[in-house]
Amino acid sequence: MPLENMKAMLAAAKEGSYAVGAFNILDYNSTKAVIEAAEDLTAPVIIQTSAKTVIFWGSSAIMSWIRELVKASKVPIALHLDHCKDLTLIAECIEAGWSSVMIDASSRPFEENMSLSKQVMEMARPKDVTVEAELGAIVGVEDDIHVKEQDAHLADPEQAVQFCEQVKPDCFAPAIGTAHGVYKGEPKIAYDLLEEIASKTPIPLALHGGTGLTDEVFKKCISLGCAKVNISTQLKYAFIDGFVNYHNAHNTEYNPLKVIGSQFDALKAGIVENIHLFGGAGKA
Repeated sequence: MPLENMKAMLAAAKEGSYAVGAFNILDYNSTKAVIEAAEDLTAPVIIQTSAKTVIFWGSSAIMSWIRELVKASKVPIALHLDHCKDLTLIAECIEAGWSSVMIDASSRPFEENMSLSKQVMEMARPKDVTVEAELGAIVGVEDDIHVKEQDAHLADPEQAVQFCEQVKPDCFAPAIGTAHGVYKGEPKIAYDLLEEIASKTPIPLALHGGTGLTDEVFKKCISLGCAKVNISTQLKYAFIDGFVNYHNAHNTEYNPLKVIGSQFDALKAGIVENIHLFGGAGKA
């Protein structure tokens, strides 16, 4: 099955009150884990690449393994560029075959954020590529975006409505109090803000900073309108821990394929758990 963009899958998720898991991959092994988990659960899924990952491997190399893994799949799969501030890299990924991209101009003044987001919409539309945009600052570190906690601010609901009406992104990520990375305390989620924004725009919302949230928080955010849930840090931990834990348990054995297999199992197990939690199983 060819790659799909996010429009149909997120519309269905919003209508069905579940969320599509969006998982940040790191290499071929992690990409395979995402796809096999989705296939086992008959679930739609979004494969995400950070800007750093694209720069590290190169867009052509990533697309080569994506096409190889996706061609035999029977579930809807989108390939999404996550949190990108560089319009040149966004253009490169659109040309290379990404089916969805995110412009993150949330650190810019409101009017500039809208202007840059509109530019990306104009770049993406002719290629049938969906666009995600963000408003407000999300605490933590995501790629090269550093937001100090004291400077973090939630999305303004009136600006959110104006942004969605004027830019018309396919997916909208408002800052509601979640954080990128690992939570150092209990997150304070602005559920009332999420509910207000969701009630004032038909655009599916994305929940960022998903790693470490409780099941109850996930379920409430999804029930209030989040149709896309981002998971990145969790995969980074599974990627490293799956490798290290196997080696620690078999420290006289130097069989790289067994170590990579253990890494794959750790990645897939977490992805399967999340797809179930987000309600995406059986929705393909």
